Amino acid sequence: MSAEKKSERIRMLAGAVLGLLVGIILVPYMMYSRECPPLALVACMGLGAMAGLATQPFAESGRELLWRSGGHFVITAAFFALLVVELDMAWDWMGVLFWESLLALLYLLIWLGRWIGWYAEVSQLRELLGLDPGPTPLKWRETLPYLPFVLLLCTAAPLALRGIERAMGTDIPALTGIIYPMLILPVASFCVGLSLGKRRGLCPLFPVACFVCYLLVVFVLYNSSALFHCFLTAVPALGGNLLGLCLRRVRPTGG
Repeated sequence: MSAEKKSERIRMLAGAVLGLLVGIILVPYMMYSRECPPLALVACMGLGAMAGLATQPFAESGRELLWRSGGHFVITAAFFALLVVELDMAWDWMGVLFWESLLALLYLLIWLGRWIGWYAEVSQLRELLGLDPGPTPLKWRETLPYLPFVLLLCTAAPLALRGIERAMGTDIPALTGIIYPMLILPVASFCVGLSLGKRRGLCPLFPVACFVCYLLVVFVLYNSSALFHCFLTAVPALGGNLLGLCLRRVRPTGG
């Protein structure tokens, strides 16, 4: 047995024992009963084992890291759902999904915190070795030069066009209500995403920035019924970025 496998089993066993102890103490308190449902204790042991396994260092390769993290979350979510049902924390499956969504949010925050720390250590090590530190997390630094354009496209331009419409006294805001969000916005988002993808590869924060910046405009110029406009910039931006990534891999270019 390798040292890594041995370490994993020790961590899982220690976590399972600790989870069992916590379950024996807290489950009767949460159920206002002296009894401990066996399945609830099984769920506590499973969650403890998954928590112990989560203390393992990150995998070296990105693909292995994603596979491990995905599998770990699925198993953790299964044990957590069992605990929610056994403790009567939800009346129906919608309630279970609500608790699972909270678990997913907590899991994501913890995972990102660990990943950023791991990435900082790797970058520092590469710098000490005189190597290229590599791209920034989620390529935020590579995306930053495009932020002024995003603000112009998704925030400043719609507001300016609405001002022009009001100055002209138009009854129907066709420019900001139809032409700009349905035609100009998607095409411009796609083209800029394409350029970014060809230059820097996949930059997931770019479509997110487009979505957030236009979201502010939606509540200023429109109402909640126009929230789908945000996807008219984010989805083309992501599509253009992915296409640019493919073109970059086929034939690297600076455009």
